[in-house]
Amino acid sequence: MKILGIDIGGTFTDVYLTDDDVNEQTVHKVSTTPDDPSEGALRGVHEVCEMTDTPPGELDYVFHGTTIATNAVLKHEGVEVGMITTAGYRDIIHIGRHKRPQNYSIQQDVPWQQHPLTKRRHRMTVPERIDADGTVRTPLDEDAVAEAARALDDAGVDSIAVAFLFSYLNDEHEARAKEIIEDVSPDVYVTTSSEVYPQFREFERFTTTAMNAAIGPTVVEYIETFERELRSLGVTADLHVMQSNGGIATEEMVTERAVTLLLSGPAAGILGGKRRTDVDTPDSEATNAITLDMGGTSADIGIVADDEIVKANVRETQVGGYPVMIPMIDIETIGAGGGSIAYLDDTGAFRVGPKSAGAMPGPIAYDRGGTDPTVTDAHVALGRIRPEFFLGGEMDLLVDAPRETIRERLADPLGMDEMEAAAGVLRIVNNGMANAIRSKTVQKGRDPENFTLVAFGGAGPMHAADVARELDVSRTLIPASPGVLSAVGLSTTDLQFDQIHTTFETLSDLDRERLQSDYDALVADVEDRLHRDGVADERLDLELSADCRYEGQGYELTVPVSDGRRVRPIERIDAAFDAAHESEFGHGFDGNAVELVNERVTAYGRLPTADLVTIPEATSMVEEHVLFKDDVYFDVDGEIEAYVTPFVDRTDLRAGHSLSGPAIIAEKDSTIIVPPDFDVSVLQHGDIELTR
Repeated sequence: MKILGIDIGGTFTDVYLTDDDVNEQTVHKVSTTPDDPSEGALRGVHEVCEMTDTPPGELDYVFHGTTIATNAVLKHEGVEVGMITTAGYRDIIHIGRHKRPQNYSIQQDVPWQQHPLTKRRHRMTVPERIDADGTVRTPLDEDAVAEAARALDDAGVDSIAVAFLFSYLNDEHEARAKEIIEDVSPDVYVTTSSEVYPQFREFERFTTTAMNAAIGPTVVEYIETFERELRSLGVTADLHVMQSNGGIATEEMVTERAVTLLLSGPAAGILGGKRRTDVDTPDSEATNAITLDMGGTSADIGIVADDEIVKANVRETQVGGYPVMIPMIDIETIGAGGGSIAYLDDTGAFRVGPKSAGAMPGPIAYDRGGTDPTVTDAHVALGRIRPEFFLGGEMDLLVDAPRETIRERLADPLGMDEMEAAAGVLRIVNNGMANAIRSKTVQKGRDPENFTLVAFGGAGPMHAADVARELDVSRTLIPASPGVLSAVGLSTTDLQFDQIHTTFETLSDLDRERLQSDYDALVADVEDRLHRDGVADERLDLELSADCRYEGQGYELTVPVSDGRRVRPIERIDAAFDAAHESEFGHGFDGNAVELVNERVTAYGRLPTADLVTIPEATSMVEEHVLFKDDVYFDVDGEIEAYVTPFVDRTDLRAGHSLSGPAIIAEKDSTIIVPPDFDVSVLQHGDIELTR
């Protein structure tokens, strides 16, 4: 079985090919092509197939992680969107909840007002009304829908979002409106809130629908083009795309719900980090991991607690400041990457990021026209990244130019030498990542000391030890092929489809059999979806859950409600919510009435998972594999000192090898920096463990 994973990042595109027939795994990196990300990805596919003598037609699965949806939102590059909504509710998407993103700031942008997903002149209303119990109070004015669609078409909109009140209870009007719009304007992309995510809370539902409309045409065009180009290379396997919930989507699923691709790439990285930690954790212990995916433009942080990847609460999920009401892995993203630019602001303060040099022009060391000092340039200046190792020697690397620029731009104005300034760049970016990790651990009642830090991405292994020291993490794991772990993670997940039904019922008033009937209807819907995607019953798993809250609360927590397909007794659901509330907030209210708000079903279609390759046992001493030694600068207790440091090629290391820092372990897709106060052990699957 041959599985291909493709992950497009800000600076590099990663390609991973595993062939279980010969127990081989191949990694490859190519520069991302920002103007057309598919161009670099297709080149990577072609090159990795040539490198391994693999005919493209023999690939069994192709999995893809992409930032195309996220970038469209963050850069405000969505298409022109029109909206048709219930009469009298034209401005919900603008007004929001009268709650500013920053409560006490008098100078701030409100994203949905500063950069509206749909302009007011493109928001139309039509007479219709469905009551809070799902019954039709005012029939849909079909002529008004057709007139609005024609007006929006004449105005040049590319996409139309349909969002009516209470459509999550009854989608009759939205479905009919979509039919009318597609008849009047067949070339316009149409999306309805009941298709995207039928859940209560009008502002968030309307915004999510508008976002789907804004990025849908771009995503659909990209996926269709990418799949067509894969076919031209000779690839016959279907294309599957990573979703933000950690599951894989088919092309049909992506066409309907483009917003599920937001944070697609980072989600794959967390899956890969969990997989590597699972195999290196004793069977008697639960996997607890902090994943740190640091690439060229950003660092993405995820949490695995008690064997489970932590998911974001749907009421709190947002991208670019816009509320997005879809299931997502809980990911914290900050502007800290190898390309993050170091500079002195107008007040003379030393800052790093979030602005990045990106793939083009990139860091100064890349010799592509970059003129601003970056995190990568700081590593080069400190002697940690060497030209002969960078991308296996396939890419030239400047050494003197980064040092000169750091001296001129940072060191001289601050009255320090260039090595102190370079180390300062790293100290700032490391503290930023450590603080972001604390927001997901310490502030949530999790002690980082009880977690393994899993660092990957092209830049993650260079910062892992320093971040671990800052957090008092005792164990750090650098996976095999860390620079392409997101691409590896793509091969570890399954097809996933989520469905939801909003209802407001107090648990004490619920009948278990009626609740079972509700879930049976949702199960039938998700099963039908995966059956259409070719998933047989024996490969289908279900997860039933519910959003609950204490009566009178304005927020919910999600709790499991079943063992298999059968819902649990109501008392067990009540007790599960009490326990979840106490775990999340430090207290619960046993005996208070609990309200069920949303019924959820997640269906998984199991896909093959690539086996991890073990590496040979060590039969020699590490010292025999030292390529050379040279001065490398390290920050030890605030003092910048040069240490004579051995350089080792990671491909020469075997299971059981160990060494003490300082050391530089280089490989094609990343560099592992081992400070003087850390030790290294090589594990059976090629993962490297750092301990203090």
